[in-house]
Amino acid sequence: MVSQQTQEKYAELALQTGVNLQKGQTLMINAPIEGADFTKIVVRKAYKLGAKDVHINWTDDELTLLRYENAPDEVIADYPEWRVKLHDALAEDGGAVLNIRSTNPDLLKDIDPSRVAKANKAAAEAMVNFRKYTMNDKITWSIISIPSGDWAQKIFPEQSKEDAIDSLWNAILKIVRVDQEDPIAAWDAHNETLKTAREVLNDRNYKKLIFKAPGTDLELELPEGHIWKGGSAVSEGGVTFNPNIPTEEVFSMPHKYGVNGTVASTKPLNYGGSLIDNFSLTFKDGQVVDFKAEQGEAVLKHLLDSDEGAKRLGEIALVPHESPVSQSGLIFYNTLFDENASCHIALGKAYPTNLEGGSAMSGEELDKHGVNDSLIHVDFMIGSEKMDIDGVLADGTTEAVFRNGTWALNVKGE
Repeated sequence: MVSQQTQEKYAELALQTGVNLQKGQTLMINAPIEGADFTKIVVRKAYKLGAKDVHINWTDDELTLLRYENAPDEVIADYPEWRVKLHDALAEDGGAVLNIRSTNPDLLKDIDPSRVAKANKAAAEAMVNFRKYTMNDKITWSIISIPSGDWAQKIFPEQSKEDAIDSLWNAILKIVRVDQEDPIAAWDAHNETLKTAREVLNDRNYKKLIFKAPGTDLELELPEGHIWKGGSAVSEGGVTFNPNIPTEEVFSMPHKYGVNGTVASTKPLNYGGSLIDNFSLTFKDGQVVDFKAEQGEAVLKHLLDSDEGAKRLGEIALVPHESPVSQSGLIFYNTLFDENASCHIALGKAYPTNLEGGSAMSGEELDKHGVNDSLIHVDFMIGSEKMDIDGVLADGTTEAVFRNGTWALNVKGE
């Protein structure tokens, strides 16, 4: 079993490096019932750090499944107004949000994908205002994960539930650096490494990236004024925080009309409680014009049909194959982890903060700059040890960015 002391170190990391909770600030935690013991540790730590109040939104996989199995369509397609007001009030008050995730990847595999799509769309439409707070770094927020029995046994199917949970705890704690003596200091150093990488890319100011790997031949234009980000972020109020723990990526936005070619997935995508696996997308002038999947093709279709922007890209992220997640050798069936094992792209909305002045632009201004908008933002993995990436400079010169899944550029500041 993972010790109380180790879980306390993880909780401190989530609160101090993740959301960077400030004295007098309200904290909202979205957490699974199965993780109640760990969540209580987080709450105790939050109050010790000076939280004004801590509000918990509990989730439960079994209850979620029962709702999908039994609720009428009009309920599934409705998102309660009180939930919207709860989140908006927190954001307006300058609160912080910590998401603790541990969902079973196969939870909704037997549910009609159209019902899941309706629920996802309703939630996305209802939470548009709140999402502006997170995607523009107006508030501090972070996502971490803890094991659940079903998730752990998906990753370690040959083990008992108790052993699988222990194995997943150990894997998570190593990847998020909690196994180190001072995880917060380790993350400070890691954030500096990612800062150096993003600064190198911002200095290069590529006009285009070209991706080549088995099943992938993709050209991706970058908008004028694009910014590479990664690791820690800074909120509108000047507070440094880490939206994702773990994170190994540096990321920017593609031009919404400048993506052409075909890209193949390299890891399963867990979307809405169902898996999409071994899939490929073909783009023309930024839009998906063809797709196929060996598993979850109907789910993928509903995802792409979410709205007009769902067929375009909002993010490109570069992750070297030697990242701790990749070196674990595990497939987590959880995007927070799997995306940090591999270069990835995201269908849907782009982060306005990836464009110079983007946070202050109107929707119309963002569109003119090639910034994609959508109700969704869904990352999927395309990288491997076989991925090569070239960057095209302003003068048309092409240079190696990645070779064999790792950096060809000097991003270590040496």
